Amino acid sequence: MKIRVTVWNEYVHEREYEGIRKNYPEGIHGCIKKFLEKNGDIEVRTATLDMPNQGITEELLSNTDVLIWWSHARQDEITDENVELIKKHVHAGMGFIGLHSAHFSKIMKALLGTTMTLSWRHGDSEKLWCIAPWHPIAEGVPECIEIPEEEMYGEPFDIPKPDDIIFLGWFKGGCTFRSGCTFTRGLGKMFYFQPGHEEAPVYEQAEIQKIITNAVRWAKPQKRLKQAPDNIAL
Repeated sequence: MKIRVTVWNEYVHEREYEGIRKNYPEGIHGCIKKFLEKNGDIEVRTATLDMPNQGITEELLSNTDVLIWWSHARQDEITDENVELIKKHVHAGMGFIGLHSAHFSKIMKALLGTTMTLSWRHGDSEKLWCIAPWHPIAEGVPECIEIPEEEMYGEPFDIPKPDDIIFLGWFKGGCTFRSGCTFTRGLGKMFYFQPGHEEAPVYEQAEIQKIITNAVRWAKPQKRLKQAPDNIAL
């Protein structure tokens, strides 16, 4: 069976700024959908903030194996009801991949239980180092990936202790960051991946596409319940 992926994107910046629209004429969600669908074992649909109920429904999530989330400008507009719905499905086994500024989304805060704050700076470049080459998300990924233009995210990063730190970002200004981390919540696998500043075509890089594709395969449910039991270890 194919892995059923939903890519959720605010789809705000691409409409408001010409430079970002040039990077992603079909939206960030469209770019991610396009490269994921090149893999015969993955099927993809997309959802955006402007859709009915913010693109989030019980039917959608029940038929999603892995939810990919990109958000930035409208983080606080996601309803508490939708946050709880997504959280319920992650605890019951749905995979979740948070990209770039989604670190500050309401759903990631709810799942990880911390402020998710960090330091940041515009106009930087990044060397993304793979420090856990044995991990399935790192399969076929080079030791170091050069990202010519990226927004600097720096420590301290207020997250709980990850299960694994797979990628470490080093920025030309000297800052470092835990750029690729995994977590487990209930039966659900989570991956946070820092690269993906909307002002540069980061998701067009083959190495970044490889990491996200690997993460989808890693995060797919091994076991999926209709709902998370009350006594599940979180």
